[in-house]
Amino acid sequence: MPTSKSYLISVVLIAYIVLFAGLAKADDKSATSEAVRKWQEMRFGMFIHWGPVSLKGTEIGWSRGKEVPIEEYDQLYKQFNPTKFDAEEWVLVAKDAGMKYLVITSKHHDGFCLWPSKYTDYHIGNTPFKRDVLKELSAACKKHGVQFCTYHSICDWHHPDYPMGSPGGSTEKPNHNMPRYFQYLKNQTKEIIDNYGPLGIMWFDGEWEKPWTREYGNEIYDYLKKIQPDLVINNRVSKGRHGMAGTTKEANLNAGDYDTPEQQIGGFDRQRPWETCMTICRQWAWKPNDRMKSTKECIQTLLHTVGGDGNLLFNVGPMPDGRIELRQVERLKEMGVWLNKYGDGVYATRGGPFKPGKWGASTCKDDKIYLYVMNWSSNGRLMLPGIVQKITSCRTLSGGQVSMKQSKDNIEIQLPPTNQNEIATVIELTVDGKAFDIEPVEVADPII
Repeated sequence: MPTSKSYLISVVLIAYIVLFAGLAKADDKSATSEAVRKWQEMRFGMFIHWGPVSLKGTEIGWSRGKEVPIEEYDQLYKQFNPTKFDAEEWVLVAKDAGMKYLVITSKHHDGFCLWPSKYTDYHIGNTPFKRDVLKELSAACKKHGVQFCTYHSICDWHHPDYPMGSPGGSTEKPNHNMPRYFQYLKNQTKEIIDNYGPLGIMWFDGEWEKPWTREYGNEIYDYLKKIQPDLVINNRVSKGRHGMAGTTKEANLNAGDYDTPEQQIGGFDRQRPWETCMTICRQWAWKPNDRMKSTKECIQTLLHTVGGDGNLLFNVGPMPDGRIELRQVERLKEMGVWLNKYGDGVYATRGGPFKPGKWGASTCKDDKIYLYVMNWSSNGRLMLPGIVQKITSCRTLSGGQVSMKQSKDNIEIQLPPTNQNEIATVIELTVDGKAFDIEPVEVADPII
């Protein structure tokens, strides 16, 4: 039985431990919340899928054991020598496109690492190229004011300790050791943060396979937050993702700071942060003559995403020589030119209050509502539902003289067809209050 004095000291120490633990958790949540807010304000980022597989022009990870025999795929790194890779050039392509952050595949499902990891020999340092891609990219991002982030695959069809193998996780390895692989994953992700951080995002993928559990996901989430409290981590770290729609089931049980719709625009959602990841062509990794989206498709995809209160992570797949394909560079540059004119309604805004639809999309900031009208009625009008706040001014930013009538039930906007922009007519409304306070409303499809 302890003495009363020693007992009192023990109680005080326990109280301090509990208090500081609580403060630490509160600080972690605060750091995450602020980091997510800043990330949302960026709205537009570059995704990059790249590795030795670019030599074949097939899909990264998924073509291992399918289009490309495993033995051949795993030896591609010995030929990988992208001598035309220029980190600054990549970052400037992103910056000129209006992108504010960059996410590179540090390791995809094929297990190859774009940095010289001390935990494996299967990395960029053992290619003829030898240079540290992550180091050069992180430095270039810092120099040019683009936030550096990494993608990291949970599944690893190459590593002997990870239970599943190619093609596509359909086979099981004979002598796997998942606990040891989990430690490998922790070691590598820590190594990335230590060597190239602080990161904006660690973008996980490959969590759907059976060996990965909610417990593993939540543990590595907490582990990485202790290393970098303001690190933003997507919902694929745990087991809550609902298919390609990317929404999180049981968010109270599954770790992750935001949702990840894939190859589709997420639904309007102001409650849960989200980011659509989508390819500029069809394939994630480079493919010769892959069909590329038009300028109109690209810009309207961004506007519908931001109008739904999401971010767009737009993917390019560099070629085997290290360059981003010129036609993709030109397309991104066209997006940047457009955003340079009309980006005020994209960056640091929130989606709504008029929900995206066939008509177009809207965003808001302070007392401003930005309308991106993509389709008008045949009579040249846009009919929007009524809002409580009074509109004090209405002007077009893309040219022409706009007229507006507001009543209790609707807002009627008219612009001559000659001034209706093919991609999106940009109209700015000023209201007598905070635009974000307006209750989001659906807009009826225009009769075209």
